[in-house]
Amino acid sequence: MQLTQIATVVGGRTEPQDDDWAVERAVIRLDADRYGPESLAGLTDFSHVEVVFLFHLVDREKVETGARRPRGNPDWPLVGIFAQRGKNRPNRLGVSRCRLLGVDGLDVHVAGLDAVDGTPVLDLKPWMAEFGPLGEQRQPAWATELMRDYY
Repeated sequence: MQLTQIATVVGGRTEPQDDDWAVERAVIRLDADRYGPESLAGLTDFSHVEVVFLFHLVDREKVETGARRPRGNPDWPLVGIFAQRGKNRPNRLGVSRCRLLGVDGLDVHVAGLDAVDGTPVLDLKPWMAEFGPLGEQRQPAWATELMRDYY
């Protein structure tokens, strides 16, 4: 399997931090050698985009495959890597849903993207309400507590 970077995050934070991502503004700059502005035609009709990116700052030696306490918090349960959204994932992939502020040429302006300056972007998709979860939703109390100040 081979993935090719389509864009790079420009601006926003330079170092990862866990909370207050809603205030961040960044640009997703498409690769001008491979894409033209037509690849973004119609995107501004959507309010949000989903961004698939690589946690490029995570050292492969720090990747986790078992269970851990989210953020190392001893008050939270030991949960498997696939039961949390931490960055030290086996393939180091991140997915973020953020507000679309506008498009200017090959620059996609967003708010609330939880990726840092220089992050390789692997895909960009418009958010459609029908892709939201169907039926009742649930999550454990620790996840609600963890996300309280994330955005």
